[in-house]
Amino acid sequence: MQETIGAAVEVRAEPGSDSLESVRTLPGLLAWRIRRTPSGEAYRRFDRQSHGWTSCSWQAVGDEVRKWCAALARENLAKGDRVAILVPNGMSHIAMDQAALARGLVPVPMHALDNPESICYILRDCSAALLLVDSAAQWQAIVKSGDVGPSLRRIVCARAEAAELASDSRLMLLESWLAAASDAQDSAPEVEVFAGDLAAIVYTSGTTGRPKGVMLSHQNVLSNVKAVARRFDTHEGDLFLSFLPLSHTFERTAGYYFPIAAGACVAFSRSVKELPDDLKQVRPTILISVPRIYERFYARIMEERGKRNAVQRMIFDAALAIGGRRFDARQKGQRPALIDELAWPLLARAVAAPVLAQLGGRLRVALTGGAPIGAEVIRLFLALGLDILQGYGMTESSPVVAVNTPDDNDYRSVGRALDGVEVRLGENDELLVKGANVMMGYWHRPEDTARVKEADGWLHTGDQARITNGRIYITGRIKDIIVTSTGEKIAPGDLETAILGDPLFAQAMVIGDNRPYLAVLAVLNPELWEHEKAALAENARADFLRKRIALAVKAFPAYATPRAVWWTTEPWTTENSLLTPTLKNKRNNIQARFAQEIERLYPHR
Repeated sequence: MQETIGAAVEVRAEPGSDSLESVRTLPGLLAWRIRRTPSGEAYRRFDRQSHGWTSCSWQAVGDEVRKWCAALARENLAKGDRVAILVPNGMSHIAMDQAALARGLVPVPMHALDNPESICYILRDCSAALLLVDSAAQWQAIVKSGDVGPSLRRIVCARAEAAELASDSRLMLLESWLAAASDAQDSAPEVEVFAGDLAAIVYTSGTTGRPKGVMLSHQNVLSNVKAVARRFDTHEGDLFLSFLPLSHTFERTAGYYFPIAAGACVAFSRSVKELPDDLKQVRPTILISVPRIYERFYARIMEERGKRNAVQRMIFDAALAIGGRRFDARQKGQRPALIDELAWPLLARAVAAPVLAQLGGRLRVALTGGAPIGAEVIRLFLALGLDILQGYGMTESSPVVAVNTPDDNDYRSVGRALDGVEVRLGENDELLVKGANVMMGYWHRPEDTARVKEADGWLHTGDQARITNGRIYITGRIKDIIVTSTGEKIAPGDLETAILGDPLFAQAMVIGDNRPYLAVLAVLNPELWEHEKAALAENARADFLRKRIALAVKAFPAYATPRAVWWTTEPWTTENSLLTPTLKNKRNNIQARFAQEIERLYPHR
């Protein structure tokens, strides 16, 4: 009999109480926060005209949302109609989301950098009635890509020229749209919203095909927010830096709704490109990210180490060794060795502080999720004194299932299940999840819903796992197993994570399904590669890279060692449709883009 970990827990608020547990809807969450700390700092953004950061209070957020509610009321949308949001992270995204929720409408968040064809598909699939888009030019690109369906009645553009607006009667400039409703904002009738109502349709990343719309209710999301709040000691003085797209449930729940519950401020990063500068300027206390960001910092740190002289490298390595022992002792509830205690203050000033200053210097917690993170990457930051906490979840679970904590952090695991979330192992060691956070289902896809969500509520994650003493260890992906023509089965994600531990490799994808051996498609770090290839004859470069890859995956079985490699220094991005919004490889797109290069890796097929 399989062990079930984590009993369903519902913390009941006392009648008449005004605790977080008493909140039942997402509009109710914002109203609750405004009542508690109306003058507290809610959001911070960079003003490119004044070249400085500006902020607003929770009361100001409430006032702004009322304006948007009035504008939505004028559109005569019915409760349950879908409102698509296609703008970057920022106050416009927040205001439209909150106003739609308050009006009983269903937000459909989309990634602002997604390609027009994908956006067109989502608009048509969800039958969106209204679209908030960043610019009229972006809307024109969507129109050219295909049919968005007959349901779209209004397109609100944050930026547009008069000539662009004249091209379609449905187009309206955001400023004008809000101004037209300014006199009616107090007369809009209220809409009753319930915990079981649909609160969002969040489309999955679609790494291998068309995305599916995950239906999340107010109860789904709030149960997750409350469980995260019970797990973490986050307070009104904390500062988040938001850069993951709000179209992704990890950022929506942990980086948007959870800070409302905590009363913490969220600063919106200008862009991923400007993230290093934003970290130094904003100096957040909490960071929510995917492994790719930590891997970039790790690669940069190790690159700098390589430039130092022998003594400096020795000091750096000593800091990692002693810091690592200090972390291990803390996890065991023990005091570090005396010599480590005495040496650490000096090493912290010389090594840890300059490195952590690149992340702002004030981070006390950094969360990572969405994909596996290399042990050597997370271990480095832990040794330097930054608590990086690996968690696990999926869009279909709102999304957090499990996460480590600073005092209970086995970084090889994804932690323990949250309160109210049950987990167990099914056939083929598949991780199954049950709780109030599990989705309602897939939008208009009952058959797909039935395939992953059982009648009694258990959700099939598609991930293989083991559970030891309540901890969850993800061991593989059932759907993403490569089966070579020799019959060997390999999880490519594990190999890719190991390869990315070498700073020379910026991105990597392992291939080999139905082929005689594994191969790697790689994006190399341009600066490091320039240095390395200078000493290599052209015909020796592939062999050099194969040996680097073999060294990175030496802990895996021999059959899992890739035997061929193709490389470039041109990065895979969301803009060129080779990465998902959360920076995962779009495997089908990459293989299609480099089909000829792949065939050359298998010359004797």
